[in-house]
Amino acid sequence: MNTVVMSMITLVLLAAILIVTVLVLIQKRSRENIKKQLEELEIEKNKIDGAPIIPELTKVESLVKNEKLETMYNKWKDRLDVIRTNQIPKITDMLLDANYSLSQQDYKNTIYKIAKLEMEIYKVRTNSEFLLNEIKEITTSEERNRTIITNLKSKYRDLYEKYKQAKNDYGTISNPIDLQFENIADRFEDFEHTMENNEYTEVPNIVKAIDDMIKHMDIVVEEIPSINLMVTNILPKKIAEVTEEYKRMINEGYPLDYLNIEYNIEEANKKISDIKDKANVLNLEDSLFELKVLSDYFDSTFTDFEKEIRNKTIYEEVNKVFARKLAKNNRLMTELFSQLDDIKNVYNLKDEEVKVLEEVRNDINSLNDDYKVLLDHTGNNTFAYSKLTKEVETLSIQLSNSEERVDMVLNSIGNMKDDEIRARQQLEEIKIILNKAKNKIREYDLPLIPKTYFVELNEAQIAIKEIIRELEKKPITIDILNTRVDTARDLVLKLFKTTKEMMRTAMFAEMAIVYGNRYRSDEEELDKYLIYAEKLFFNGEYQKSLEITINSLNKVEKGIYDKLLNLYSNEKY
Repeated sequence: MNTVVMSMITLVLLAAILIVTVLVLIQKRSRENIKKQLEELEIEKNKIDGAPIIPELTKVESLVKNEKLETMYNKWKDRLDVIRTNQIPKITDMLLDANYSLSQQDYKNTIYKIAKLEMEIYKVRTNSEFLLNEIKEITTSEERNRTIITNLKSKYRDLYEKYKQAKNDYGTISNPIDLQFENIADRFEDFEHTMENNEYTEVPNIVKAIDDMIKHMDIVVEEIPSINLMVTNILPKKIAEVTEEYKRMINEGYPLDYLNIEYNIEEANKKISDIKDKANVLNLEDSLFELKVLSDYFDSTFTDFEKEIRNKTIYEEVNKVFARKLAKNNRLMTELFSQLDDIKNVYNLKDEEVKVLEEVRNDINSLNDDYKVLLDHTGNNTFAYSKLTKEVETLSIQLSNSEERVDMVLNSIGNMKDDEIRARQQLEEIKIILNKAKNKIREYDLPLIPKTYFVELNEAQIAIKEIIRELEKKPITIDILNTRVDTARDLVLKLFKTTKEMMRTAMFAEMAIVYGNRYRSDEEELDKYLIYAEKLFFNGEYQKSLEITINSLNKVEKGIYDKLLNLYSNEKY
């Protein structure tokens, strides 16, 4: 028991020692990190304190030759004094305070003081950097700006040489260009004078002005030749060509008012004059773009002229076709309605079909009125041929629709006439088939013709009479006539088939009985069947007689069934 207690006490002591050791190590590591942060902040403070502001400010002091620069120098000096006498000492005090808190192991308070110290260092460093940059803006001004001016002078010389080599391309605008080059040269002299007087605050404005002027002159030298060529040569020629073509087409009767050519030429001349005025003061804003728009417009005008000429040709062709079709339909309407009563008397024309014809006649009359208006517009040159073409095409579509409706009715009438002719032809064909059936029944001397055959014959003859009766009616109802024809044809064909089958069956039944006579003397049972078959044969039951004969013979002569059946199937009658 004592051993267990001692072991537990030992474990507790070891755990406590381990925990204390870990805490000590953590605290030591935390202290080292905080101390490292303070050392880094100390370095940052020394960098701010060691910034080369004083040497740069000394350079400015040697350059002071005017009141403005002197004022700037004094302000910079005062700002430097604030940094060195107030802000940097404050950082030093804050560092000392933070180190003291660290020495007292007040880590929480130390971290808070480090955060405030970091913000203060950032603020002072920013102030110091801004001040140094402002001072350097003056101390490095001469070297920096002379480099810029040297490059600008090189651009100026190249630009001026380019202009001189092609001066004739600039026309009258060369005078303001020469003047502007002189102004740029004067600005270079202003730069030298300003640098001599150490007026560094004015130098950036002069440099920027020179740079802007050279950039503008670069555009001027590049664009003025094209502008001058457009306003003095290309556009005047295009305007003259458009004017000449416009007058020619007007004299030939083309309706061109919708193009507003005269107004647009007037506005184009105003725009060209305005661009010339702006070019004389070297204001080229959107000039090339506007001139290109004008050039494209006059090019498109020729396209419009060509389109109008092409549309006139199309219009004349479409108009010719339409006039011919309209005249044809006018004649057709006149002929149709002059014969409409006769057509109604011959055929049972539907009310809907008559209504369609009347509607189409009204549509054709409206098309005649619309076409007259179109011809009036064509004669007085009111509308462009492109519009006239669309109008006549619209009328053509309407006329085609009317023609389709008329064709439907005419086809219906034509079909009625065709159906009548076809019915008369089929009547003759049906009569021929009926006669063939009658003649065929006489070819073989049947002992008896079944009553059912005479029923079919009577039905076929009645159906033929019904066709004749429908053909004699006025007006003819085609649907009923077609039904009568179909019925009669079916009945006659059925009769013909019945006749053919009955005769062939009778012939083979007789043939089978004759064939079986050879066995009668030897086969008593067969003789009985044949006597019965003969009785059926003479009673007109030919199919049943054939079946009994074949079945009885098959018992005597195996295969006779197939033999006679094959003969029955292949015999052509």
